[in-house]
Parts: sequence; C-alpha cells; structure tokens
Amino acid sequence: MTTVIAIAIVMIALSALPAAYRMLVGPTRSDRVSAADFLLFVLVALLGLSGFLKGSGYTFDLMLVASVVGFLSAVSLSRALLRGAR
Repeated sequence: MTTVIAIAIVMIALSALPAAYRMLVGPTRSDRVSAADFLLFVLVALLGLSGFLKGSGYTFDLMLVASVVGFLSAVSLSRALLRGAR
C-alpha cells in the first residue's frame, strides 16, 4: 500500500510541472489564475496522500483550510479579472 501511495504522490507532483509553467509563462491572466487554482488542488491532494501515509490526524484540517483559501482566492481573482471587462 505504501508503494502505491508513493507512486501516486510522484505522479501528482509531476502533474504540477506543466501547471507551474503555465502559471509563470501563461499568455493571459486567466491562464495564470486557473494554473494557480490547479496547483492548490495538487497541494491539497499531496497533503491528503502524505497524511494518509504518515497517519496524521491533522491532515484533514489542513486540507480543509487550504481548500477554503483556494476557493476564496479563485473567486476574488476572477472578480478582479472581470472588473476590467464591465
């Protein structure tokens, strides 16, 4: 079971590389915002897998806080991007 979780951690971490590139180089601000949102999703997934691997009881709390922060940042950034379009 530990090997499967370790492989999943590596695969999820590797999936963050194109998103990090898109966040740094993205041609538009909306590309950067969506890449940042995906990177936060990757962080939450890695927190969950590492917490399951270590048997930590506080991992769910960290995942919940990171998800709420990600949601609020995505909403506020999308409102800021749309404000110029009005």
